[in-house]
Amino acid sequence: MHHLFFNPWALLVAALAQWILGAIWFSPVLFGKPWKAMVYPRSEPQKGTMAAGMAVSFIGSLILCFVLAHVIFWAGATSLHWGALIGFIAWVGFIVAPVSAAHVYEGRPFNLFAINIGYWLVAMVGAGIILAIWR
Repeated sequence: MHHLFFNPWALLVAALAQWILGAIWFSPVLFGKPWKAMVYPRSEPQKGTMAAGMAVSFIGSLILCFVLAHVIFWAGATSLHWGALIGFIAWVGFIVAPVSAAHVYEGRPFNLFAINIGYWLVAMVGAGIILAIWR
């Protein structure tokens, strides 16, 4: 059995990049206003929700990048293109497929679905690139 020897700095940087991308993606600079209007149509988020969400988001990014590092290692990907492809394939299988079902069940607007999966597309392709080239 092969053991995974990953670069912990690459893992940390990939998770931080996802976290920072999320802060920008869901800010008023990009998609924050329409996202907030669709998620909280009648009220403001509860106090403390944003801070807790940001903490959980970073932990989730660390876990996601750790798992993606395994997939990249097992695939033998060491280039920008292969890292991006693996990030894309993981996005389709692990984000788009289950989130699309939830979107249909919840009856949420398509624009919310597009904003959410668009973030994950950029985040996972970016993490795939970082993790593949920075070993």
